[in-house]
Amino acid sequence: MAGTFSKIKSAIRLLRTIDFDKLGKLSEKVDLQKVMEGFSRLDDNQLKGLMKMLNSSGGKKKELPEINGDFYELHLRLSDEDRAIQLKVREFMEREVQPIVNYYWLRDEFPFELVPKFAELNLCGVTYKGYGCPGKSFLMEGIIAMEIARVDSSMATFFGVQSGLAMGSIYMCGSEAQKQEWLPQMQQFQKIGAFGLTEPEVGSGVAGGLTTTAKRTADGWVLNGQKKWIGNAPFADVTIIWARDLDDGEVKGFLVRKDTPGFDVEKIKGKMALRIVQNGLITMKDCVVPESDRLEHANSFKDTARVLQMTRAGVAWMAVGCARGAYENALDYTRKRKQFGKPIAAFQLIQNHLVEMLSNLTAMQSMVFRLSELQDQGLLKDEHASLAKVFCSLRTRDIVSKSREVMGGNGILLDHNVARFVADAEAIYSYEGTKEINSLIVGRAITGFSAFV
Repeated sequence: MAGTFSKIKSAIRLLRTIDFDKLGKLSEKVDLQKVMEGFSRLDDNQLKGLMKMLNSSGGKKKELPEINGDFYELHLRLSDEDRAIQLKVREFMEREVQPIVNYYWLRDEFPFELVPKFAELNLCGVTYKGYGCPGKSFLMEGIIAMEIARVDSSMATFFGVQSGLAMGSIYMCGSEAQKQEWLPQMQQFQKIGAFGLTEPEVGSGVAGGLTTTAKRTADGWVLNGQKKWIGNAPFADVTIIWARDLDDGEVKGFLVRKDTPGFDVEKIKGKMALRIVQNGLITMKDCVVPESDRLEHANSFKDTARVLQMTRAGVAWMAVGCARGAYENALDYTRKRKQFGKPIAAFQLIQNHLVEMLSNLTAMQSMVFRLSELQDQGLLKDEHASLAKVFCSLRTRDIVSKSREVMGGNGILLDHNVARFVADAEAIYSYEGTKEINSLIVGRAITGFSAFV
């Protein structure tokens, strides 16, 4: 009896929701008698579900949580000033870069109109003191790298080469005269720099296998050899070239200016990743560099390694940004894309994928945050930076893959952004030391045995 009364009450509430003025038109499309017969066969739980659906339709739109990849609110550990810088970079990337990035990525071209706009941020050479540089923390440098990569990994790479590898080589290894000449102009992007270490036949083995040579003569230094995958090289004003001195066998650094005779740059074409980054194949044939353009304090590969250690943490942050951009785009998509009558974000399997992505992303963010703290405290070791590079680039691969997966076929379209992150993650996985090489650096530190050949 109680169940019968419950059904009657539910039916009355249901009838009250019907607009009888529209009932006539509805009867032309729907067999109302069969509909009511169907209602009579529903149990209490089914009727409650139906009522819930009817009450929610046409009502106030459900407010969804903010899309935020910083799930553990790590930004709360920043000062107000640093948080403002983070948000300034985010706003710049979303306003200036996001609308045009797919256009340039698809065409394998660089948006030169953005260069002066990057200069206006006044954040290049963020950790350096003097020469017009901000003198901020390594933590801030990492957060800037993440925010740029969150929208586009190519622009983060461009910024990282300019601010980190190129300026860093001069800042750490250059003479005072070299710093005064180059750093203020590079800080304002009036001069663009590149970093030439990797060679066509020498990648992971650069420490002991550089084939590019330098020979001291009465006119200065004569460079011969090739460099490959050199970001910014096709349009750089100065390229840092690392070469082996034929006399003492040590690696030395040189400032090679644009249009130097014997210095030729060919743009590398046909890339599937970081397509906005303009990579060059550099060929040097009896390229003469004056002694004044030899980096005064770059006298062995240990000096080169100091620059690489400083920047490797930034690459880990870049991986975090790439992963965060993919995750946030995927989450947004799943909340808008509807299948079977509701957003796919409401399905268990999709939520499981999203939570796995967020778990990895949160672990990555926590790791690089601590990594930069160690760097700011002067405690950073090679193995610290290498472990972060290994873990973050590996987990980024997983996150971008799942981001594409939850988007189905649309995941391979540039319009939805994730396809670009999927491709770019492959480059991040390999550059600044492959996963395998960085693993061996960590392995040597924890076991006491070197597994390098």
